[in-house]
Amino acid sequence: MTHTLLATVATLCYLAAAALIGLRLFRKEGWIPERNLAIFVGFAGLALHSWLLWDSIFSSAGLNLGFYHALALTSWTIIALLLVSSLTKPVDNLGLILLPAAALSLILEANFAEVGFLRPTASWALKIHVLLSMLAYSLLTLASGQAILLAVQDRHLRRRRAGGFIRTLPPLQTMESLLFEMITAGFVLLTLALLSGFAFLENMFAQHLVHKTVLSVLAWLVFGGLLVGRFRKGWRGRTAIIWTLGGFVILILAYFGTKAVLEFILKT
Repeated sequence: MTHTLLATVATLCYLAAAALIGLRLFRKEGWIPERNLAIFVGFAGLALHSWLLWDSIFSSAGLNLGFYHALALTSWTIIALLLVSSLTKPVDNLGLILLPAAALSLILEANFAEVGFLRPTASWALKIHVLLSMLAYSLLTLASGQAILLAVQDRHLRRRRAGGFIRTLPPLQTMESLLFEMITAGFVLLTLALLSGFAFLENMFAQHLVHKTVLSVLAWLVFGGLLVGRFRKGWRGRTAIIWTLGGFVILILAYFGTKAVLEFILKT
């Protein structure tokens, strides 16, 4: 199967899974798909996505982590975490946002792929750092999606308009608990990613890592501050949502913003 065809089929699977979730959330009568059907179609897309990454990222020259390849790899991690978590927790509704985003990453990777190798000779510290960073970013992306759903749910409940798809969501307390579980796990991984990154950091300016490092630490402080506020002052609701989305935006700028500037503007 060619690279483009593989990306197309995987994209269609992700979009179909998102459509099935949308039908289950918004449709009031007629055929309403089962929850497991969307998860199954999502896993089919994930399998094709895995094949695509194996074909395009892994080679004898090392890992090709150019901007669009890195974006596709990150989206794969996010969807894998989402689908696996959906087997035991009510988080599959996040697929309505995240599955189309993953489909877009595949389209971009198939049409605008760049080359940026992490060579086989790279140190273990660097490889562990990359893995931890991917996992931390993916978990905190799930948390941001959860925060958006929580914001919509909270707004409807405040206006006493709990009809439609709001009724299909778990209770507000459960949604908040899931949000902080994701943030806690993501914060731990982000902490480990930063610590492992300092192991091979020599000169931030010479390595063009100053912006990435500063923004990553700032995101770490935001998520850490949110967890402290939750533990000591019982932060929840809009406060938790604003802090979560703020930390996520900083994290996007830290990784993909910095990577885009280096690869597309500075050409390094």
